Amino acid sequence: MEDLTQRQIDILNVIIKEYTETSQPAGSGVIEKKYKLGVCPATIRNEMVELAKKGYLKKEYFSSGRVPSAKGFRFYIKNLMKEKELSTTDEVSYKNSVWDERAETHRLLSQAVKTLSKKTGLLSLAVTNSGDLYYSGVANILMQPEFFDLALSRTFFGLIDEINYWEKILDRFSQEEGLIYLLGEEDFRDPVFESCASVFGDFEDKKTRGIIGVVGPKRMSYDFIIPQVRYFSGLLEEILKSQISE
Repeated sequence: MEDLTQRQIDILNVIIKEYTETSQPAGSGVIEKKYKLGVCPATIRNEMVELAKKGYLKKEYFSSGRVPSAKGFRFYIKNLMKEKELSTTDEVSYKNSVWDERAETHRLLSQAVKTLSKKTGLLSLAVTNSGDLYYSGVANILMQPEFFDLALSRTFFGLIDEINYWEKILDRFSQEEGLIYLLGEEDFRDPVFESCASVFGDFEDKKTRGIIGVVGPKRMSYDFIIPQVRYFSGLLEEILKSQISE
């Protein structure tokens, strides 16, 4: 699978699991004791060095542990992650939460970001090609340890209102299929955002193009978040298209 051995894949998988749960860099000793991979800490440490050389891990400043890089997370999302299936109850709940606002796009999207934010516990954001921007969940994002960093929070909240920035992400959907992921400095193009990530899906009818998604720490639970965003973007497209036919 790509350029990794099975042992390296197993180690990367548990490092991502540990980092997602704790927000802390994973050391070889913790991995050996907690995950029982059948190899000694020295072997794990050597494999972590190799994973870092290949770009899947990066060393945290002032720490002996390593955290997954954007490349590591992309590999996990593409090859290792098992999505948590959206229940029928969740689907009905989503529809009911926005159904009464379906006649007006502005009210629909305002309610949509509130619902997605509440469901995911992150900040939800939607943008349309007419220059409208909606977001909800500021309190959620401030509860994440990554955003205790004042420099990150100040820069991030300045970015939220830059409609041109988010419109560029909307434009990417004309070249790419499926969901779009922004993972750390590699995609945000700013080192202050190294610990951040976004997942976006698009929606479209004859009049409106847009994106909806979430923004949060790079260690977000992608197995849970991705199906939520995918379903909600599809639901919005379905509702918007039904407006035209009515």
